[in-house]
Amino acid sequence: EVQLQASGGGLVQAGGSLRLSCAASGFTLDNYAVGWFRQAPGKEREAVSCIHSGNDARYYLNSVKGRFTISSDNAKNTVYLQMNSLKPEDTAVYYCASENRGICTNFDLEYDYWGQGTQVTVSS
Repeated sequence: EVQLQASGGGLVQAGGSLRLSCAASGFTLDNYAVGWFRQAPGKEREAVSCIHSGNDARYYLNSVKGRFTISSDNAKNTVYLQMNSLKPEDTAVYYCASENRGICTNFDLEYDYWGQGTQVTVSS
């Protein structure tokens, strides 16, 4: 069974850090793109970051550049999102998703498998 398991969310003060994990099972991430999305209350879901595990291409939402880092560990079949210097506006439910053509895209409909969300709350 194909699954993505997102974890690592929590409550943190502004300026703090969290590391989100997205563990895949039932398939290997080597040839897929994995994206992180987030959705805040009352807002549309937005693409935060994406990585192609095969060629290590990485993409970031402008507002998180320099603060967030996406990485992959193919041996663990897991993608991480290291979030530093967190701001209250980063508060959202974060989701990971895989794009099976290996193409990073901002369009959530292009993604094939989704993990459950993990809540990130940043207090001011």
